[in-house]
Amino acid sequence: MGDSVQRAVFTTLDPVRALAKLDEVYALRDVRWIRSGAFSMSLSSTGAGPASFGRLRLGGSSVLGTTECAEVVRIGHVLDGELSSPGGPDRFPRRGPFLFPQSPCTSYWADLDLFSVSVDGAAVAEQAGQLLGADSFRLQFTGTRPVSPAMARYWSSSVAHLQRNLLPNAQVMSSPLVRGEMTRSLITALLHTFPNTFLQGPPVPDVPAPRPAALRRAVSFIDANLSEDIGLPEIAAAARLNPRGVQAAFRRELHTTPIAYLRSARLEAVHRDLLAADPTTGTTVEAVAARWGFTHRGRFAAAYRDRFGQAPSTTLHA
Repeated sequence: MGDSVQRAVFTTLDPVRALAKLDEVYALRDVRWIRSGAFSMSLSSTGAGPASFGRLRLGGSSVLGTTECAEVVRIGHVLDGELSSPGGPDRFPRRGPFLFPQSPCTSYWADLDLFSVSVDGAAVAEQAGQLLGADSFRLQFTGTRPVSPAMARYWSSSVAHLQRNLLPNAQVMSSPLVRGEMTRSLITALLHTFPNTFLQGPPVPDVPAPRPAALRRAVSFIDANLSEDIGLPEIAAAARLNPRGVQAAFRRELHTTPIAYLRSARLEAVHRDLLAADPTTGTTVEAVAARWGFTHRGRFAAAYRDRFGQAPSTTLHA
């Protein structure tokens, strides 16, 4: 899911260079100027694997053009200025997150300050199919606004956590495990926030009970690869089942899911490392947790307390 974090900054006072960059990054085409003034544009971006986070500031001018996000799923949030759809239903709300249309859409940009998250569409569709255990599943987004205010807040808080606690930390982001978990959590939040066919799901067929050996293979694989960037596809492959079959096996025999089992095993690994660590050498709870893929401090602490009955810092200093 990517080898490193890519960071870039682009600034210009030249409208021609700016339009070329807007075409490259946002697929803003067939542009015509509506108003020109003291033009300026800046664009900063941070990318990790199939996801990137961008901040665009477009000042002194307004433009009308056509956007099309056919291969990228892009979520925007207008911080200032105007992004609108003239001559039709406005698909770009003034407040809160929204999904850029994946079909051609005329848009008006004026003195704009825009934050956006872009994710490779193939990666989003692949994870949706994996979560549903349906290789032939076809993902299609059916709306541009969040399904509810609560899910809009969930999306915004998830993105804020990644921006604040993960992306700036080069040591944490150097871990393939952390980068993989970050991408999976971002796509999961995306799939649950905006209307799409994943939320409807395919018909659930009867799944035959797998042989106990398949479950043993899955459990052994998880236990042997806790520090690796693994997910449901890898666990299913090790069990020699499809994703839906391995999920059914875990629910039937262990009353959990493969991913919940994986997280539980990683919690046990954190617990062992904290018990063995010497806090006087500079070891921190955050560093140990990140080593095992736990990057959200609050959620990790709550899960740890539920499992072990005490705060992780108490274990470290015991």
